[in-house]
Amino acid sequence: MRVKALVLIVVSGLLHAGSAAADNSRIRAAEHASLYMRVFGQAIPPFGFVQFCQAYPQECRPTPTSGREQRFNATPERLSELDEVNRYVNRLIRPATDQELFGVTERWVIPTDKGDCEDYALLKRKILIERGWPSSALLMTVVRDELGEGHAVLTARTLQGDFILDNKVDEVMLWYMKPYEYIMRQSFLDPNVWVSLNPQAYSPAAIAVVRNRQ
Repeated sequence: MRVKALVLIVVSGLLHAGSAAADNSRIRAAEHASLYMRVFGQAIPPFGFVQFCQAYPQECRPTPTSGREQRFNATPERLSELDEVNRYVNRLIRPATDQELFGVTERWVIPTDKGDCEDYALLKRKILIERGWPSSALLMTVVRDELGEGHAVLTARTLQGDFILDNKVDEVMLWYMKPYEYIMRQSFLDPNVWVSLNPQAYSPAAIAVVRNRQ
C-alpha cells in the first residue's frame, strides 16, 4: 500500500500539481517549470558538514560515479526502497539536539540512537549507498522549513524528479511538494562541493533543529 501511495504522489505531482483540489504545497508546483531543483552556482558548505568530513573522510570521498548523471528511474521498487529507508530511520532514531547530545550548536554525525535532522539524513544516505545507490544520487540538502527554521533533508535524484527524505514526515515527496525554501545542497559532481539553490545567496540558518514526534 505504501508503494501504491507513493506512486500516486508521483502521478499527482506530475499531472495534477495545479488542480483546485491540491493543497498549498502542490499549488507551489505550478510555479516550477522543472521536476529538478535549479542550481545557482557554488555555495559555502555548512560548517557542520566540513567537520563531519574531517571526522568521517570515507563518507565524503568522491567515488567512480561522482561527476556522472546518476538519476535512477523511479520504479515502484525504487520508490519502495526510499519509502522503507525513510520510515525505518525515522522510527529508529530519537530526536535530540546537538546541544543536548554534545553541548555544541552544530555537529553532524551518523547516529545510532539519537540525533537531529542532518543526522537522520546522513544515516539514510549511508543505508541507501550500502544498498547500491550511487552517492551522486543522494545529496544532503539544507532548507528553511515552514517556520523559517534551518532544517536538513536528503535529496534522491531520479529521472522523474528530485525526491525528499525528511525526518519530519514518513511520506517521501517530490521536492516542490514540500513547504520549504531550498537553500543549498551537495553537488552530484563532488560530495565535498555545495551548490546554491537560492538565487539570493545568503548564509543559511543553523540547521540543528530537533523534531518533536507525536
